[in-house]
Amino acid sequence: MSAKAYTCAFHGVEARPVEVQCALSPGLPGFAIVGLPDKAVSEARDRIRSALSALQIALPSKRITVNLSPADLPKEGSHFDLPIALALLAAIDILPRDAVEGALALGELSLDGTLVPVLGCLPAAMAAAQEDRALFCPQPCGAEAAWIDATQVIAARSLSDLVQHLTGQSAIRPAQPGEVTDAPSPRDLRDVKGQERAKRALEIAAAGRHHLLFTGTPGSGKSMLAARLPTILPDLTPEEALETSMIHSLAGLLEDGGLSRRRPFRDPHHTASMAAIVGGGRGSKPGEISLAHNGVLFLDELPEFPRAVLDTLRQPIETGEVVVSRANSHARYPCRFLLVAAANPCRCGYLPDPSRACARVPQCGLDYLGRISGPMMDRFDLRIEVPPVAFHDLDLPASGDSSATVAARVARARSIQSRRFAGHPTARQNADAEGQMLAEIATPDAEGRDLLHRAADRFGLTARGYHRVLRVARTIADLDEARDVSSRHVAEALSYRLTVERPGDRAA
Repeated sequence: MSAKAYTCAFHGVEARPVEVQCALSPGLPGFAIVGLPDKAVSEARDRIRSALSALQIALPSKRITVNLSPADLPKEGSHFDLPIALALLAAIDILPRDAVEGALALGELSLDGTLVPVLGCLPAAMAAAQEDRALFCPQPCGAEAAWIDATQVIAARSLSDLVQHLTGQSAIRPAQPGEVTDAPSPRDLRDVKGQERAKRALEIAAAGRHHLLFTGTPGSGKSMLAARLPTILPDLTPEEALETSMIHSLAGLLEDGGLSRRRPFRDPHHTASMAAIVGGGRGSKPGEISLAHNGVLFLDELPEFPRAVLDTLRQPIETGEVVVSRANSHARYPCRFLLVAAANPCRCGYLPDPSRACARVPQCGLDYLGRISGPMMDRFDLRIEVPPVAFHDLDLPASGDSSATVAARVARARSIQSRRFAGHPTARQNADAEGQMLAEIATPDAEGRDLLHRAADRFGLTARGYHRVLRVARTIADLDEARDVSSRHVAEALSYRLTVERPGDRAA
């Protein structure tokens, strides 16, 4: 006697189909699971035995062999419990084989047969839709999985309920999608007193997805500015929300099955490990750069991060994806994020203030910012010095544009870019433009080109820096709703590029 069920194994955001084959054969009673299972999968047999015992189902006195095919694909996680149990119940003729084979199942079994929530139900539902199957999952995961409306989601509270559903005794109603969470942020850009130049840079960064570095003395408002960046970003499009939510589903960050239209804002501590930032560890889980996909990654106290960790960001910043390589697998995660970083000018933080600076000025500043490698610094499109705000200015009433006003300008600029890059396979914002496309959309007028050439020669801009100035100038022109890039757009873009220098750099 044999039967099959279907589930999936997660590699990056991809849910690869797995066929669960269960066969009963004569011989000494035993329960073996083969097909490259990890420890959690191997332990499924004990959970399944106890769950079936709670249903008063006795296993036959035969040898039970479960094969997870393809056998060379690593199988990790407890979500294999449910499909193995269903294949076994079909093999002993308790469940109809066609009903079991017509669905993709995942879920962990507790000892009393209750289905425990598992990670990755959203990408699993996507895989089920591609295979033209229904999805069986634990009840708490139903609202999350039901966002994929191309497949029917049956969310059961326990294995007993699912057995009754499949045998026609008590039908389970298909799950409904969770709510879209769109709670407004209590923060507003008007909360920041002064710092008009930094606010302008924040607006440009939001409009074109340009990476931004703030430097300034402690308490000048760097973190406060960065925390308000999400309030001026447009909501996620439906496609972006699905991309982001699939990653968050694998990380267990979706609450109550609801999807958010707000862009993610991730701010890891500077003690975070390389695996925590880039991804990896047990199961090759997504890191902070992937959890910030389509949103903001804020690195406060940038020089305090280990240099090796920072340098691993260089390739993902350029490509928009990261590949976590292991000896037996390669997990690929998208990571198209907006990087915002903040740094003090030196270790004591008061390099510009002679009355408060330490005795090692200016060497302390050179050593401190020198922790950031030249190639990493070169990837910041905008570099802004944030001066301290005088205490008597803090009592002044709020001034400047609100987050809603700035967000409207950002939305108009992004709308221009959406039309510009319509149909392009990878480019979405100006920061993505390169090669011939960049030359077509961002070539400045004669005066602007002459200014850019003189600046590149005078300050030794790298080729990357030269192109990034063009991208920023194009975004500034979009904010002005100008068709062409003029010299004033180039001049403003250059002013943000040539602000913060590292030791040994000429502002490249």
